[in-house]
Amino acid sequence: HMSLPWPKPEEYPGAKCWCGLHGCLETWVSGTGFARDFHAVTGNTLKGEEIIAAMRAGDAEAEAAFDRLVDRLGRGMAVLVNMVDTDVFVLGGGLSNAPELYERLAGKIRPYVFSDVWEAEIVPARWGDSSGVRGAAYLWAQGQHLKAEVHP
Repeated sequence: HMSLPWPKPEEYPGAKCWCGLHGCLETWVSGTGFARDFHAVTGNTLKGEEIIAAMRAGDAEAEAAFDRLVDRLGRGMAVLVNMVDTDVFVLGGGLSNAPELYERLAGKIRPYVFSDVWEAEIVPARWGDSSGVRGAAYLWAQGQHLKAEVHP
């Protein structure tokens, strides 16, 4: 959970996050954040998958919204590259179903990477946007939920 890095003036302070802060990365690069941004710019209300369908049909506003999404995700991922120099990123969630994301994302990460050389794979999760749920179910079945501490 982190703030949107290198925010542009029009991105500040950002939407209020469930954590109580503003401009958290999740509020920008989730499906709901993508739809919220599209609505804020265009006045039109569409779901993430509808925006992507409109982009594929040649809608310029949808294309611009997707470019903003990829740019924001790229900035967030660049922070991780600069911290841990990962070899692979595995993406999940509904937006990870868009092949265009994988075609464009590396180009949005590179300008923010501190090193002059960066190569990493960016791949979808093996079980698509259900991977997180599958992992949680696996841990539950293994009794891992019994080991978790709950802090008030």
